[in-house]
Amino acid sequence: MFMKKPSHRIFDYEPRHYDPSTDKSEKLKRRLGFSRRRKSLGNRRSHLRMILIIIGAIVAYIILRNIS
Repeated sequence: MFMKKPSHRIFDYEPRHYDPSTDKSEKLKRRLGFSRRRKSLGNRRSHLRMILIIIGAIVAYIILRNIS
């Protein structure tokens, strides 16, 4: 209350324009043929995992039902 309130800082941003055609690492990625396939592969694995869990549960149910 007795102290001076700090004023807001002025944000001075100078935008930098990115040009992928001049970037050396982007050229190397294109030449080597890297692509983003991890997301689709992860989704397939999770679906496969759920299918295996369901099949395992069904098999366990059948085995335990036949024991009694």
